Amino acid sequence: MSKSDLVVDWATHAAAKHACENWHYSGCLPMGKLVKVGAWEDRKFIGVVIFGRGATPNLGKPYGLDQTECVELVRIALRDHATPVSKIAAIAIRMLKKSNPKVRLIVSFADRSQGHHGGIYQAGNWVYSGVGASSRFWLVNGQVTHPRTVIERGGSNSLEGAKKIDPKAEAVQVPGKHRYLMPMDKQMRKRVQSMSKPYPKREKQAMAGPTGTATGQHRSSRSNSDEVSNA
Repeated sequence: MSKSDLVVDWATHAAAKHACENWHYSGCLPMGKLVKVGAWEDRKFIGVVIFGRGATPNLGKPYGLDQTECVELVRIALRDHATPVSKIAAIAIRMLKKSNPKVRLIVSFADRSQGHHGGIYQAGNWVYSGVGASSRFWLVNGQVTHPRTVIERGGSNSLEGAKKIDPKAEAVQVPGKHRYLMPMDKQMRKRVQSMSKPYPKREKQAMAGPTGTATGQHRSSRSNSDEVSNA
């Protein structure tokens, strides 16, 4: 694609919801308090970068931080675009830092079940800290679904609860995700640098199959230089 005029600014809830439902493989906007940053090329809306508290209140605990000091990059949902994803994410991070000066660390994950290795984060000089533990999710209506989402839809965190939504629901074991860290100050970078590991290489293909690890429909686009985030 040719170079386009880029604008990055705050996004509305409606815009963020539209981007996540149409351009992210999860197909949904995360719950909870979110910081939503939108991107436009040549005045056309191309998607969002979203920060939130993540799935656990203990996100910052391994780094000596409380809940107000650590956030997760929970979504990058973009349609076809020309600007590298890493550039859009970097601008969004600067906006987050300016609007939330207490935040000292951003955590994000690259989903191995989607074949992601974290190219966006590597391009942005994030610190790679390894792979997390595997998790049990549910295959609901053909989509690998987080237990929290099943509960939000009226089920529960059990196979019987998932079957309330989809009688054919199955349990799937999702492999641990690659974990990346973006320190927001020099002291925090020094603290997490001791956890740094060599960057992983791109995996040849997404892991697939409800009998082993999970796969899902990919809804995001690719930029001209970075892989698409799972976030």
